Amino acid sequence: MSATVRSPHPHPRRIAIAACVLGLISIRALAQASGLGASVELVDPKLFRVCADPRSMPFSNEAGEGFENKLAAMLAAKLGKTVSYTYFPRTTGFVRSTLNALRCDVIMGDAQGDDLVQTTNPYYHAFYTLVVRPGTGLDDVGSLDDPRLKGKHIGLIAGTPPATILARNGLIGDAKSFPLTVDTRYDAPSKAIIDEVAAGSLDAGLLWGPIAGYYAKHSTTPLTVIPLLHEHAAPMDFRIAMGVRHSDQEWKRTLNRLIAENQDAINKVLIDYGVPIVDEQGKPIKP
Repeated sequence: MSATVRSPHPHPRRIAIAACVLGLISIRALAQASGLGASVELVDPKLFRVCADPRSMPFSNEAGEGFENKLAAMLAAKLGKTVSYTYFPRTTGFVRSTLNALRCDVIMGDAQGDDLVQTTNPYYHAFYTLVVRPGTGLDDVGSLDDPRLKGKHIGLIAGTPPATILARNGLIGDAKSFPLTVDTRYDAPSKAIIDEVAAGSLDAGLLWGPIAGYYAKHSTTPLTVIPLLHEHAAPMDFRIAMGVRHSDQEWKRTLNRLIAENQDAINKVLIDYGVPIVDEQGKPIKP
């Protein structure tokens, strides 16, 4: 009768299985050590943990003055949770350093379809806009192919969709470009555009609607914000959702339910901040 000979080297499959088991134990240990419970999704059961930019009005800031701060507080209250923040500039590495590092559980504003995160159902729909001073003859411009824009000095953020249309329409030569990627703790190019339009050094500004509406509302010089609803050469409108980790399916369902149950209250917050939002037919949503 022969004896069973055991190899001193574990079989690769056994190594793999052991590694998986140890990995699961480690994840659960991390969750429990962080006060997250044993949930595979690692979403904090007591805190509404938000990933946010520390200086990006009207969206968020460390003083809690942005509309995303207000929405986070409202939704947290609905869940009986307390809001906490992980602040990081909204530049390259934001998702990696916040959401995917398990330091927070939700990004309050992200374009639907962003593949870096899993997005919820959208909670508002907004357009790029043209910002002008009333009485300059540009108050009723509704499209960037309007001949009245020829020769005008227009400010825009480099790399954004309006730049494509300005180039196609032969307007880019007279445009003034502002940087897209900045550290928002020190630079605010969108506000700089609004300030120059108000001062008259720019004839118009092309800005994402939530930013344009907010700064125009707070400008001491009256400004007109025109949503660009009829452009087709580049995407000028986006549906904005919340972003969560790809693994957090139940958390996404919870947020979708909160959005559906509180859409009117969400709209009110947005409108209070001057955000020009539209319904699915493209009609402005009024207070």
